[in-house]
Amino acid sequence: MIKVILIDDEPLARSIVAEYLQSYPEIEIVKECNDGFEGVKAIAEHKPDLIFLDIQMPKLNGFEMLEVLEHVPSVIFTTAFDEFAMKAFDAHAVDYLLKPFSKDRFDKAIQKWLNQHQSSGATEQLLNSPMKHPEEQNRIAVKFGSNISIIPAADIFYIEAYDDYVKIFTEKDYFLKKKTMNYFEQTLNPADFLRVHRSFIVRLQQITRVEPYEKGSHVALLKNGKKIPLSRSGYSRLKEELGL
Repeated sequence: MIKVILIDDEPLARSIVAEYLQSYPEIEIVKECNDGFEGVKAIAEHKPDLIFLDIQMPKLNGFEMLEVLEHVPSVIFTTAFDEFAMKAFDAHAVDYLLKPFSKDRFDKAIQKWLNQHQSSGATEQLLNSPMKHPEEQNRIAVKFGSNISIIPAADIFYIEAYDDYVKIFTEKDYFLKKKTMNYFEQTLNPADFLRVHRSFIVRLQQITRVEPYEKGSHVALLKNGKKIPLSRSGYSRLKEELGL
């Protein structure tokens, strides 16, 4: 049996998908969720093969929800907004259904997934694509234990590479997230953040001064006293940004 979860804050939208799925006896709806937080819990519990996911939802949008998952199922987006359709396709999402969609269009999406049946591969590419929801320039969703937090970009001091993860540092704590430095370099607002080293991205407003270091290198001193190493290219970019 193929396990499916419906995640949409509109009950009518979920009911339409549920009605269309009645034509597929091999597919079982194991859970319906009103928002991204419910979706994260349901996916962890049921480990579905496929989810139907809205993008614009309160508190935690669809893209943010995907980022905090440990088990990543295949995804068919169902949304009333077409502005991210091409980005989703470019990132190899299974499909993108624009509301209101017909039974025929729905069947084509299902058949496409049944033919591929590639579990999480396509979704992994989607998650690592920097072409995402505009909110990602302003906030980052992170998971620690069973809790999910939204970190405003304005609260971030710097980001540091950490094996297959990154450490996101705020004033009092840091959070681990399984993303690449390249991802954040391309996602965060370049007017606010700058990659100054292969292992560091810094919020420009946190820099108090730049100091020389050993052997002609330099460091950036942050408001919290942290010294961030600057690569040669990072130092050049920083001088240009700061007008030094």
